[in-house]
Amino acid sequence: MARAVIAAALVASVSACGLPRSGPNKKEIFAGSVLNQGDAFIVSVNDRVNAATGVIQSLGFTQSFLGAGVVGSDTINPGDTLALTIWENVDDGLLANQGANATVLNEVQVDGAGFIFVPYAGRIKAAGNSPEAIRRIITEKLDTQTPDPQVLVARAAGDGATVTVAGSISGRGVYPIERPTRTLSAMLAAAGGVSVEPEIARVKVTRGGQTGTVWYQDIFTEPNFDIALRNGDRILVEADPRKFITLGATGAQTVVPFENRSLSALEAIARVGGLQTNSADPTGVFVFRNESEAISKQVLGRDDIIGTQRLVYVLNLTEPNGLFLARDFLIRDGDTVYVTEAPFVQWQKTLGAVTGSLSAADSLSSAVSN
Repeated sequence: MARAVIAAALVASVSACGLPRSGPNKKEIFAGSVLNQGDAFIVSVNDRVNAATGVIQSLGFTQSFLGAGVVGSDTINPGDTLALTIWENVDDGLLANQGANATVLNEVQVDGAGFIFVPYAGRIKAAGNSPEAIRRIITEKLDTQTPDPQVLVARAAGDGATVTVAGSISGRGVYPIERPTRTLSAMLAAAGGVSVEPEIARVKVTRGGQTGTVWYQDIFTEPNFDIALRNGDRILVEADPRKFITLGATGAQTVVPFENRSLSALEAIARVGGLQTNSADPTGVFVFRNESEAISKQVLGRDDIIGTQRLVYVLNLTEPNGLFLARDFLIRDGDTVYVTEAPFVQWQKTLGAVTGSLSAADSLSSAVSN
């Protein structure tokens, strides 16, 4: 009789003080519902909810990026370097050395104002002109001083029209915009390509005060995303920064990065090793999310929703279509996936604590008797 009384008292005390566990149970989560004066809406996932919440993050460029035309590969900019070759139709020319009829000027840099200086031709406006236009200007200037001059002008890679490439890419640096690298895809290829998985690579382009971001693979599937580059563009390649959290009776309690553009609740659970078979409650899979006003109105079927709302989505994997619903429910950045423990787990913990306490009581009783 004494042992039974002690056992009952221990069960009551253990239940009152609370046992170790991985988080709240289903009853406690539902107690936080708006219906119970809480601040979260509890929503059971069904096909209608999946349709309303199935939003995949879309990325793209604004019209100012999409509407920019390809810069002429031969347009000269301040900072570019030109290579000039001048032939003179006389043995003793103005520029050529004795016994030669050609003069080579390999590094003629366009100054900040856009001009170059050519001996006997003077100061010539180069920026905004093509090499062919500059050739004609120099030829006309020299024609009055030496008979029938022949001029060749070529643009070398310089520091004029350049872009900066940084982030998760093989060759970070400053690159000139030349004929082969006038578009985004060509410039990324010239920089060695992305160094993260293409599926999760994002490309951000900053031009002046505007920034646009696209998925790396979309540059090749959507031709209009392969935008023309402009002098001063900054290109940043980065891995998808989105993450979600898993807690409770799952294979791991951790922060998990996205590895695909879209990720379902079923995939999220599988990503961390699935449910713990000895403790998880498959009827209590919850997704905690701060939902936008527009989607909250659709999910809740209410027009009086104002601002972002706290929504807790409930998935019951034991229902006939439970796995299908979990497969179609999309996880979004910042979500928390939480799996409750099965009720019997807490009962087992209670029995274990009571059994341990009784064993300790018996040991103490034996010691006192001796």
